[in-house]
Amino acid sequence: MDIKEIIVVEGKSDTLAINRALTADTIETNGSAINKQTLNAIRHAQAVRGVIVFTDPDVPGEQIRRKITDYVPDCKHAFIKKKEAFGGKNHSLGIEHAAPEVIIEALKKVYTVSTEQPERIPRKLLTRKGLVGGSRSKARRQALCERLNIGYTNGKQLYKRLRMFQITQERFEEALQQVMQEETNE
Repeated sequence: MDIKEIIVVEGKSDTLAINRALTADTIETNGSAINKQTLNAIRHAQAVRGVIVFTDPDVPGEQIRRKITDYVPDCKHAFIKKKEAFGGKNHSLGIEHAAPEVIIEALKKVYTVSTEQPERIPRKLLTRKGLVGGSRSKARRQALCERLNIGYTNGKQLYKRLRMFQITQERFEEALQQVMQEETNE
C-alpha cells in the first residue's frame, strides 16, 4: 500500500508501528505538547503532500486531532477502535499497540473533512435515538462510531463529527439500525 500523504501521529512509538505496517513519512506531535511549530509543519505538509491525522483513540488523541483540524481544516483522518489499540505491559492505549493489519485497514478508510455543508442529521434525532442523554447513550454512541469508523465521540462531538465527515442520514440510520439490532441480541 502506497501512502503519498504524511501521517501525523503522537510520538516515536506510533511512527515505529506505522513503519512496521508500511512505509510512510510521519510528523510526530509530541503528544499533547503539540506546539505552533509542529502545527505549521503540518500545514506545510498538507499544502505539499496532504496529511492524514492518525491519533490514539482516547481523550488526548481527540484533543490533538481537534487542534490540528482547527489549524489545518482540510486534513484527512484515520481511526482505530479502542479495543484494537490496547497492549504493552501496562495495557496502555495507543496506535503503537495496533497490529500492522489494523493500521493498514484504518489507512484504507480515511475520511476527508469537507467545508461543504452536507445533509444535516437533526440534533433532536440523536436524542430521540438514545445517543445523547440516555442511560445507554455512551455505549450506543461508541458502537455507532465504530460502525461508521469515525472514532469515539461524546454527545456534543457526535453531531459535529457526523457533519464533518459527511455521514448521510441514510448511512447513519443503517449503522444505527445495526447497533440497535446488536443490542436486542445481547
